[in-house]
Amino acid sequence: MYAYWLGGKDHYMADRKAAEEVIRHRPQVVAGARANRAFLVRVVRYLAGECGIRQFIDIGTGLPAPGCTHEVAQAIAPDCRIVYVDNDPLVLIHARALLTSARQGSCDYLDADLHDTRAILAGAAHTLDFTKPVAVLLLAVLHFVPDADCPAGVVAALTGALAPGSYLAVSHLTADFAPGPVTAGIGAYNALVPAGLIPRTHSQITALLGGLPLVPPGVVPLAGWRPAAGQPPRPADMFAGVARTTGSRM
Repeated sequence: MYAYWLGGKDHYMADRKAAEEVIRHRPQVVAGARANRAFLVRVVRYLAGECGIRQFIDIGTGLPAPGCTHEVAQAIAPDCRIVYVDNDPLVLIHARALLTSARQGSCDYLDADLHDTRAILAGAAHTLDFTKPVAVLLLAVLHFVPDADCPAGVVAALTGALAPGSYLAVSHLTADFAPGPVTAGIGAYNALVPAGLIPRTHSQITALLGGLPLVPPGVVPLAGWRPAAGQPPRPADMFAGVARTTGSRM
């Protein structure tokens, strides 16, 4: 569905049907998906360009689409190393398209569930050096983790394994801006898709970051996180933020 909203070609009839049903209730979902991809580009450019990050874990990567993490990061620093993580069989089939790394760097793909943080970290360690800073990207993925599964605990398990000076980037669905239409769109999605969506408020999303120091401007509406100059903001029912690790590794 996300690939469909992004204008990609890798989707099935069931995906298109569900995606169009959500659009019927909340047309802004298309602009939101594209705004989230634009946020990925901005945040990876910031991390690789301004922060000097050379290692990334992109969890919930989805199907290959223009502006993938390795394309953006390696355009700035060809030696960047990226590990993609997803547990969608269709993404696994297309994973080779994600592994077109620059010669100086590296790309890998893990078939793993977000809940299994130990497997993610162990698998990523084959490609990344966890004694050095790593950026973890959780973009449009934590809203698939219900409160009963403790999304804050998932975040803490991932960030607790990172070296000081690492980063966590998050974007997350919210109904704060338009409660009625967003709730209707989520209802349509959850009626058709097994993995339900859970919107969260600004304070709930901020709490998921576990008190880590926030990179300015903090947790803000998606389009307001360090917008590119001259680009009109795209509306999105999402908040986004980036945090930095400072303590010793667990």
